[in-house]
Amino acid sequence: MITLRDLTLRRGARVVIEGATITLNPGEKVGLVGRNGAGKSSLFSALAGRLEADGGDLDVPRHWRVGEVAQHMPESEVAATEFVLQGDEPLMAARAALERAEAAHDGHEIAEAHAALAQAGSFDARSRAQTLLMGLGFTVEQLDAPVNSFSGGWRMRLQLARALMCPADLLLLDEPTNHLDLDALVWLEGWLQRHPATLLVISHDREFLDAVTRVTLHLEDARLTRYGGAYTAFESMRAERLLQQQAAFDRQQERVAQLQRFIDRFKAKATKARQAQSRVKALARMERLAPVLTASDFAFDFREPESVPNPMVSLRDLHCGYGERIVVRGVQRSVMAGQRIGILGANGQGKSTFIKTMVGQLEPLGGQKVEGKGLRVGYFAQQEMDLLHDDDTPLQCMVRWARERGPDAREQELRDFLGQFRFTGDQVLQAVGTLSGGERARLVLAMIVWQRPNLLVLDEPTNHLDL
Repeated sequence: MITLRDLTLRRGARVVIEGATITLNPGEKVGLVGRNGAGKSSLFSALAGRLEADGGDLDVPRHWRVGEVAQHMPESEVAATEFVLQGDEPLMAARAALERAEAAHDGHEIAEAHAALAQAGSFDARSRAQTLLMGLGFTVEQLDAPVNSFSGGWRMRLQLARALMCPADLLLLDEPTNHLDLDALVWLEGWLQRHPATLLVISHDREFLDAVTRVTLHLEDARLTRYGGAYTAFESMRAERLLQQQAAFDRQQERVAQLQRFIDRFKAKATKARQAQSRVKALARMERLAPVLTASDFAFDFREPESVPNPMVSLRDLHCGYGERIVVRGVQRSVMAGQRIGILGANGQGKSTFIKTMVGQLEPLGGQKVEGKGLRVGYFAQQEMDLLHDDDTPLQCMVRWARERGPDAREQELRDFLGQFRFTGDQVLQAVGTLSGGERARLVLAMIVWQRPNLLVLDEPTNHLDL
C-alpha cells in the first residue's frame, strides 16, 4: 500500500502539501482533484520519485513499477506500434538481454533471455500494443506509420498508449482525457475499470471520474483530504462537511459572545468577580474554530476591441495543408462579427491545420484568405503554452507582451490584471517552469485577453483548466 505520514511538499518557496496523512490500498482507483496550481502534479512527482519530501514520509513499495504518461510531444520516426511497445519496460529489458547474449554467443544467457521474454509476454505483445492503439482511435493503416507523421493530439494518444502498455503496479495519469474523442474516452474508461493496478488520476472531467474512480483525494490550501466515493459523492460529502464546519463555528461564536457579555457586565462586581474570572479562563482555553472560507472565483472580462471589421475573414476556395499535402480543401466561408463557430471532427481530420491557416501560421496551399481591415486575432493553442520560457515569471511575460503587442501599461496595472486570472501576490513572480499545466493555460489566456482581439480562435482551450 501507499502511505503518507505527515507529508510536506514544497514547489519552490511555496508549500503545496502540509501534514498529509493518507493511506491508499492496492488496487484502489483514486481521483486527485483540486484547483490548478494546488499541487496535484507535485504529488505525482513525489510518488514517481522525482521530488523529495520536505517533511514527513512517503512510502511506495519498492518492488512496485510506476507507469505514467510523458507530457512532452514525441518526435520520432519509429513506427507507432513499436513506439508503444517500448513502454513495456520488462519486455525491452528482455530484448536487450537477448541481444547482448547473442552478441556474446552465451548459450546460458540466451536461454535466460528467452525465458524473460516469455515471462514478459513477448508472444502477444505486438497484438496488445495494437489493441491499445485501436481502442484509442487509431486505424489499421496508422499502426505502422511513423510517430512524427501524427498531429499533436494523436501523439499524446501515443504517449497514453505507451503508458498503458507498461505492466504497472501504480498508474499515474495526469489529464488522460485531453485530446480524446468520445469513442476513445468510453474505451479508456472501460480499460481502466478492468486494470488491476492502483490508479491515481488527475482529471477535471467529472463524468470520467465518476465512471473510473471509487476514492477521491481533495487538495486545497495545502491540505489533502480523503473521501470514500467518486467525484459526485465527494462533492456531496464535502458540501455536508463545510455546512457542519460552519455550523460549529457559528455555535462557538455565539458561546464566545455570551461569555464575553458576562465578563464585561460583571468583572467589576465583587460578588461576581470569581465567576467572571473563570469565564475569562474558559475563553483563553477554548480552541477556536476557523470560519469556512471558499476560494475566490475565477472571473475576468474580454475587453472591448478597438475596432470590429465585418466580415472578419473571407475564405474563397481555400486549401490548407503542409508542404504539398492538402489536408482541407475548398473552404468557402466568411466569418462575420459576433458569430460563434464550432469546428468539429475526429482527430487528424485537419481542424488545427485549418485554424493555423486562418491565423497566418501556415500559408494557404490554394485559394484566397482576405482579412478585414484592423483584424486582431487572439489565438489559443496547446503549442502556445510551450513557447513560454521556463525562467520567466508571469509578470515578465505580461510586461514583454504588453510592450511588443500593446497596449503598454505600468507594472501595477499588469499585476492587477493578472490577479483576475488568479495570479495574486508573489505568484506573479513565480518561475513559469514551476507552474502547472492549468496555470500556464491561464497565463496564455491572460496574454490573449490583454491584446484586445476582435477575433478569438481557440484550439482545445479547456484542456488543463480546472472546473
